[in-house]
Amino acid sequence: MQYELSELQKRLGITFLFVTHDQEEALAMSDMIFVMKDGEIVQKGSPIDIYDEPLNRYVADFVGESNIVEGHMVQDYRVSFAGYELDCVDGGIPSNETIDLVIRPEDLKITSPETGKFVATVDTQLFRGVHYEIILYDQVGNEWMVHSTKKAVEGSTVGLDFSRESIHVMRRKESEEDFYKRLEKYSFDQTEG
Repeated sequence: MQYELSELQKRLGITFLFVTHDQEEALAMSDMIFVMKDGEIVQKGSPIDIYDEPLNRYVADFVGESNIVEGHMVQDYRVSFAGYELDCVDGGIPSNETIDLVIRPEDLKITSPETGKFVATVDTQLFRGVHYEIILYDQVGNEWMVHSTKKAVEGSTVGLDFSRESIHVMRRKESEEDFYKRLEKYSFDQTEG
């Protein structure tokens, strides 16, 4: 049906308004997504923008699977969480501000404890056909979900690795307008530097 609707829209050349609760369907079929909560638009943007740069915890959870943990901004392009301090690509947030961080399960890679950014213990895993869904816990009790094509050994201690671009910082109670202004500014600052 998704292919039929896409073909129909292309053939007729008209705008479609498609309402769905299926996040994968929304990402696959949309040029523009409007995420709503309690009858209000929370965030609007392209499917890639909504997925890669969610405004808040609600949007991150609504569009795809997410690992969301509390952290603090150390300074521009540096965060701390779970007892670790790491580089990120977010800026324009005051130092020591409490924030939420998102890292998508497909962005996490299981490594040896020595080569990971931090260590975690494998709790459970389920085979999902295309990948294993592996649940781990770090040293302070944060739950982490990893999508991997390789099995893990339950009870083992492993490293978790990811790129700094995989960390998305969300300010609590930031408006969509302020979020996009901040995003535009630090994206521009990084291309200049």
